Amino acid sequence: MKTRSARRRHPLAAVVVLLFALAVTGGLYAALSPAGPARADGSAQSLAVEEGRKLYAVGCASCHGTGAQGTSDGPSLVGVGAAAVDFQVATGRMPLQQQGAQAPRKKTVYTQAQVDQLAAYVASLGAGPAVPAKDQYSPEGSDVAKGGELFRLNCSQCHNFTGKGGALSNGKYAPGLHGIDPKHLYEAMQTGPQNMPSFPDTVLSQKNKKDIVAYLGTVNSSKSENPGGFGLGGFGPVGEGLFAWIFGLGALIAVAIWVAARTAKAKQS
Repeated sequence: MKTRSARRRHPLAAVVVLLFALAVTGGLYAALSPAGPARADGSAQSLAVEEGRKLYAVGCASCHGTGAQGTSDGPSLVGVGAAAVDFQVATGRMPLQQQGAQAPRKKTVYTQAQVDQLAAYVASLGAGPAVPAKDQYSPEGSDVAKGGELFRLNCSQCHNFTGKGGALSNGKYAPGLHGIDPKHLYEAMQTGPQNMPSFPDTVLSQKNKKDIVAYLGTVNSSKSENPGGFGLGGFGPVGEGLFAWIFGLGALIAVAIWVAARTAKAKQS
């Protein structure tokens, strides 16, 4: 009995038990806790923000301010969100080449990875629309007819019926929408760039915006046809009616003059 009691009271026994318990606890924590991937994601996001801050300091701060608070040469970027940055920079509108009535689309300066870093930095300054996921602007499962109806109701006043674009006042214009990346079309509706109003989800739902993107992709595709004849720039019934009125009525007047001339000549003879 004395021998068994001495073994149970051996000083190393408690240490062994403690080490075993710690090993089991650590193994279970490592196996079941999601904190590791979360920290990894957080570190990657922090790195993207830091790289974006460096890019911003070189290419954007001169107009928008060192803290993106805005200056006389550029608006504040606090709260505009990642979607606005992705649209403006990935389409080449920013950095601005020169001050003017409107920033034109041009060749991009940054790679998409750098655009993502700039977007991450600006998004860290304040909440705003995020870059849409592919399923939000993909034409799969969309209603093209509904998209056409929504486009004619909300967008055709400036972009015309098929997105060919049009002039606005004071040197501004609504750009043509042919060949635009569907993601950028969606982002434009989200953020309202240039002179365009924004259409948040409370005004146009995600499904509505997806339908509009699908409609534009359909009418501007190479397979699109004009069953009535010439497309006439896609200006809609007003432009088509004016064309018919001018040329149709002109042709009728020319025929009437020809008939009258022939009749007068016949009477003289």
